[in-house]
Amino acid sequence: MISINNVSERFRKTQTCVIIPTYNNAKTLAGVIDDVLRYTDQVIVVNDGSTDETLTVMENYPNLQLLSYENNVGKGWALREGFRRALKLGCQNAITIDSDGQHYADDLPLFIEACEKNPGDLILGSRNIRAEGMSGKSTFANKFSNFWFWVETGLWLPDTQSGFRLYPIGRLQNITFFTQKYEFEIEVMVRAEWNGIGIIPIPIRVYYPPKSERVSHFRPMPDFTRISLLNTVLVLITVTLVWPYKLLRYLANNKISAIVKEQLSKHNESNLKVSIALGFGVFMGIIPIWGFQMLVAAFLAHLLRLNKILVLTASNISIPPLIPFIVYLSFELGKLLVNKPVVFTTEMMYYLKDQVMKGHFYSTLNEFGYSIFQYVLGSVVLAIGMGLLVMLVSLAIFSVFKRSKIEA
Repeated sequence: MISINNVSERFRKTQTCVIIPTYNNAKTLAGVIDDVLRYTDQVIVVNDGSTDETLTVMENYPNLQLLSYENNVGKGWALREGFRRALKLGCQNAITIDSDGQHYADDLPLFIEACEKNPGDLILGSRNIRAEGMSGKSTFANKFSNFWFWVETGLWLPDTQSGFRLYPIGRLQNITFFTQKYEFEIEVMVRAEWNGIGIIPIPIRVYYPPKSERVSHFRPMPDFTRISLLNTVLVLITVTLVWPYKLLRYLANNKISAIVKEQLSKHNESNLKVSIALGFGVFMGIIPIWGFQMLVAAFLAHLLRLNKILVLTASNISIPPLIPFIVYLSFELGKLLVNKPVVFTTEMMYYLKDQVMKGHFYSTLNEFGYSIFQYVLGSVVLAIGMGLLVMLVSLAIFSVFKRSKIEA
């Protein structure tokens, strides 16, 4: 049996408050507040321009922190305003809980426990998305969101749309956010992961009222459009900035960059030969001989008298987070070169990602029954194209900056 007094003390020790954003949920707001107050009195209610009896309800809670403004801006703005107030009150963490009564305040101790074990991380309440009562549209939207979050971060989460979360607002305060509505909950998670903040999912319960009693302020067309635009921007940033940065950090942390630098300066090789080694390594990393790429690359590098360290380093382009994209691009290129191309579906991408991560690559190809020839043909074209691109770019860089700078 959990002691409520003990939980309240743990709220104070972890400098955690509860933020309740609300918009026209006067019928359920009091019940949510009462349930939360059983565990902590550090509560901030943000009234996002409600036009119902919300302010009348709040008159019964004069000791709570209330933020209220006339015009409805959006849930994201309400959360950001709540974060600012919480920081002024000295809080370092904030648990957000929806005011529609779908979340159980009895799960609050789970967040505190997770916070104590993972200080500084974002704790994400994960619903059972297959639970009875969750609409098909919500299930699809959740899977859609989960997929794009994985693309943008490389992290697969079971429920990226849950509003029941613990935010480490002390670590988030230096990040400038741009969104103001529902899409903020996606932006904040992606930006948190990019900034090295861990995301820990924990199971929570959820109550889905009968359809006739549900109050939803989610507008499918405009809100889904904004979310899609946000994901488009985040994917572009991921590809152009985040991935290159993470790759450089990975190389630096594993001292591979020092090895490469040593190999570049150790041997008296021409710029062209070094560039060929790098391009050939990328070529070998994409060629579909999964599991044997590095072995074959080392053997061929020896026969061709290429720098084996550089070849093997460049062949690491086929690291797990990039494999699904290499497969996808190969498949799409192959589609342009065969008479009866097979269409690559979203469902196939989901399944392929799971199977590739488990090492079941070839069985996945066979199970789907799509054209191996199409994939192999496309992967060869992609390997040649990427290999030539890396070789030419490397050659251009070496020509501009000269090898002498590398040796220095």
